[in-house]
Amino acid sequence: MKANEATADVFFTAFKALKTVEREAFLEKVVSDHAIREDLIDIALIEEAKKVKGGHISAREYFSKSRKGKIP
Repeated sequence: MKANEATADVFFTAFKALKTVEREAFLEKVVSDHAIREDLIDIALIEEAKKVKGGHISAREYFSKSRKGKIP
């Protein structure tokens, strides 16, 4: 497991261990951050697009292309 995957795993495990009200408070902070909210929307759109026939694109590739202005 790569270091970034291990870090993500630790944070996700901690998130799942939170009580419901704590999770809600955390998620409110996450979605109140404009850049993170936009990333989450992009990820949701990518997941939906995977259901449509066409070429596969990873979230990493999508973000790389969008930052370079290659995706509208």
